[in-house]
Amino acid sequence: MAPESKSDAAIYPIYSEMLSRAERKKKLGQRARVIWLYGLSGSGKSTLTMALERRLFAEGFVTAHLDGDNVRDGLNKGLGFSDADREENIRRVAEVSKLFLQSGVICLNSFITPKESFRALARGIIGEDNLIEVYVECSFETCMKRDVKGLYRRAQAGTVNDFTGKQSAFEPPVRSHLVLNTENTPLAESLETLYGFTLPLIRGTA
Repeated sequence: MAPESKSDAAIYPIYSEMLSRAERKKKLGQRARVIWLYGLSGSGKSTLTMALERRLFAEGFVTAHLDGDNVRDGLNKGLGFSDADREENIRRVAEVSKLFLQSGVICLNSFITPKESFRALARGIIGEDNLIEVYVECSFETCMKRDVKGLYRRAQAGTVNDFTGKQSAFEPPVRSHLVLNTENTPLAESLETLYGFTLPLIRGTA
């Protein structure tokens, strides 16, 4: 066991004194989960997550959406795209997701999360029973044709460093709870699949 640091010695978590997840579940009528969508830029992660959130919100669920670009515009503004910075990005997101989870909120995440070690890190922080992993599968070539943010064009021109799928590898998942192939399936159909998969997991009676 690592020796206790001075900063650790000054930390006194009060989780046991806060409202419990069971109390929040009863009040909100939902079961908190972290639904984490990952895949290449342009695969449709954010589009699916936003559509799912709007649908769940309309049905009365309390949700939060953490998106890769939004988080890097604030909380993780100082991080780059090296492996170390990407790992720290995911670690922080996982910790924030855990806070939402403890508050009884359904947390919907859309992040590239390119390495299996990053996914394992998130899994370890959030807990396997609380984390639902969804792989949004789409080839680099198709995402490059879509190029919804112009990133692939910039990567080809050499103005974007450590671009996932080009200079930085994307590792297909060893495991995931759901795979959505947006290359061969319309987004509307993928959304129906995602919604149907998610709903039983977040209902308060689940």
